[in-house]
Amino acid sequence: NSLFFSLSLQAKMSRPVQARRLEGIDKNIWVDFVKLAAAYSKVNLGQGFPDFPAPDFLTEAFSRALSGSHMLHQYTRAFGHPPLVKVLAQLFEKLLGRDLDPMTNVMVTVGAYQALFCCFQALVDEGDEVIIIEPFFDCYEPMVKMAGGTPVFVPLRPNPPKDGKLMSSADWQLDPAELASKFSERTKAIVLNSPNNPLGKVFSRGELGLIAELCVKHDVLCISDEVYEWLVYDGKQHTRIASLEGMWDRTVTVGSAGKTFSVTGWKVGWVVGPDRLLQHLRTVHQNSVYHCATIAQEAVAQGFQRELTLYGKPQSYFVQLPKELQQKRDWLVQSLDGVGMKPIIPEGTYFLVADISQFKSDVPDVPNSDEPYDYRFTKWMVKNKGLAAIPLSAFYSEAHKNNYTNFIRFCFAKEESTLKAASDILQKWKQEKTSS
Repeated sequence: NSLFFSLSLQAKMSRPVQARRLEGIDKNIWVDFVKLAAAYSKVNLGQGFPDFPAPDFLTEAFSRALSGSHMLHQYTRAFGHPPLVKVLAQLFEKLLGRDLDPMTNVMVTVGAYQALFCCFQALVDEGDEVIIIEPFFDCYEPMVKMAGGTPVFVPLRPNPPKDGKLMSSADWQLDPAELASKFSERTKAIVLNSPNNPLGKVFSRGELGLIAELCVKHDVLCISDEVYEWLVYDGKQHTRIASLEGMWDRTVTVGSAGKTFSVTGWKVGWVVGPDRLLQHLRTVHQNSVYHCATIAQEAVAQGFQRELTLYGKPQSYFVQLPKELQQKRDWLVQSLDGVGMKPIIPEGTYFLVADISQFKSDVPDVPNSDEPYDYRFTKWMVKNKGLAAIPLSAFYSEAHKNNYTNFIRFCFAKEESTLKAASDILQKWKQEKTSS
């Protein structure tokens, strides 16, 4: 027994097991806040997924695929199910105004998340700099670092209207000189997210033109995350940066069926771009994930085929969904504004950021804690009021997050009953404040 004990001690590994490239990126906002929401929330407006049903035409397409050809239960083409890449090429030919080869200009991925991972792994080298516009979807920074790159951050800065109106996401803007200063001979790519998560900003054609001009001048790639491309409000237009002069050859556009058709659990995404870039993404894809679910791809292909026949018509889901979401957005704006949280009206996405600076007296200080106010507020709110949200500073770099701790993010892609329950919580809270 003593010999076995001695050998078992020797057999334990003493060398570090974690790869150095993972140092500092192991923390994730979703791990803690999903757990908190599950434990305490009556209403979860934190995570970005709809709680209303997917469209009937899509679930019916999935059912047909399930009971259709037995080969739909097997592997399909690794870089995308042929019917799906063909219909995506047809759609993006319309949107980008150019001919596309479905076999070389489109690749299907396991959600937009894997599409982004492929972009960074395929295109970013050790020591390359990648410009990230803040606030940013939180996976960009760790993915750049995992690829050996160095993130370089440039913030959208708020310019509040002077007429007392509520701020819009359009009021958050890049400083042109500050943006230009981030480009250098070390810059390999810029990550663009329009419409932007978490802010809901839809970059104007002029703003995109500035980014495009700098990309061309410095010979820089653009990774354009456009997963919310159909969720744009108030008559705004989403401009695809790949359609601007000089940008097709240097841009990879990322899309998501989860956001497009309200099926986030299906995990079907894609990239569209020139073959000279996508050939390298295909190398990463074939040596990592290799393939995504055939049946889900078949159903999404049928969904897009339907939308192509209805393109621009009132019956189109791409027309109906943003109309419905705009009403939900306006409901939440009114609810938040009514209790003193100052909403920033989003031009796109299904997220809304609110200013919580007037609520500091509600949230007790935590002794010996350096946790930012927005983290403390969201934790206190879910535990004491049952309403879940996400702190905005989670979408900023360490260097800048302390400048944006007075904001939190809500998701409004929810059933009316969910939003009504959130409004009831807020109204009750307001009554408690006024009576105390």
